[in-house]
Parts: sequence; structure tokens; C-alpha cells
Amino acid sequence: MAKKAETTQAPAKKKKGGAEAKPFTQAPRLKVKYADEVVKQLSEKFGYKNVTEIPRLEKIVLNMGLGSEKDNPKGLESALNELATIAGQKPVVTKAKKSVANFKVREGMNIGAKVTLRGDRMYYFADKLMNIVLPRVRDFRGISDTSFDGRGNFAMGVKEQLIFPEINYDDVDKTRGMDIVFVTTAKTDEEAKALLAFLGMPFVQA
Repeated sequence: MAKKAETTQAPAKKKKGGAEAKPFTQAPRLKVKYADEVVKQLSEKFGYKNVTEIPRLEKIVLNMGLGSEKDNPKGLESALNELATIAGQKPVVTKAKKSVANFKVREGMNIGAKVTLRGDRMYYFADKLMNIVLPRVRDFRGISDTSFDGRGNFAMGVKEQLIFPEINYDDVDKTRGMDIVFVTTAKTDEEAKALLAFLGMPFVQA
């Protein structure tokens, strides 16, 4: 019998200076908080009888509209690089599904970029957004709680990418906003809001 081909693992790439890149070894702080604190808080508030009923964060989707860059390949590339830096994950380009003559949009044209975060990356991003990014916004007084969709999902908008600490002001060619959607397993908006609030989302206080 022929021997099976042996597979060897490629050596880890080294950063400049010779230091090896090491993966995160600790669980995300927000993930630990959910398991240790939020689950109990939600159970006490809503009286869940089964642990599977307790809402959890499923994914976070970042959308950046790039219609103004449709004829500017350099601008599109710059926007994609910025979104990848912010999310820590490569974005996908979204294309127009149909032509719209009034907006000079043709079917298949690049009109945006999207990143879907799950697992540890999702928790790292949520923690950064809630505790570092939003407090940096000038005159920040809290996030409006009116943008739930009736099915337990929450959307918010960010006017410019400059509020993220990874973005270098000197490297930005133009300011770009984005939408951030929190998708949860909650069945109602009330449950979804409680989940996000317990995780640390700074909603406007009534």
C-alpha cells in the first residue's frame, strides 16, 4: 500500500524584529462577563426556566456604504483597509443587485463593504466599542434605544471612522461612517435591550 502523504505545519510568521506573533490566550473579557454576570441578571429579570431561553449575542455586522467611491478604486481600497483594521477581519465588498439610473448605479457595481463578526472577535469588538470608542465621541451622552427592529436586533450608526483608536488621522483620505448591527437571540426588543445594557452598552438614561 502506498504511504499517506505526511503533512507538516508551516512555521508561525514572525513580526518585524524577530518576535513571533502569538494568539490571544485569554477569553474575551465581555464573554466572561456574560457567563459570570449577565446570564444571572437576565434570569432574575425575566424569570427564564431554561438556560437555552436566555438571550445571547449572536453576531455583529459592520456595514460601510461606499457609493461615493464607485468610480474611485483608490478610495474603495482605502475604505476596505480601514474597515479591516477596525474589525480585525477582512471585509467583503457588497455589489448592487440592480441598476438605478438616477444614482448612476449599474448592476454588479461595488457599493459597500461588510464584515460579520462572531465568537471571540465579536466580543472583543463589542468591548472596544462600548468601553473605548463611544466614550471618545465628543459630547457623548449615550446611545439612543429606539433602533431595535422588533425581533431583538439593534442597529446604530457611527458618523466617522476616526473615533476608532486603530485609525491614524494622518492616513485618512476622507471621513466615512458605518452602521453597526447587533444580532441577538432575544425574542423581544425589551430582552435584547436588557442583554446589551447588562453587557455595557451606554444607552441614554431616561
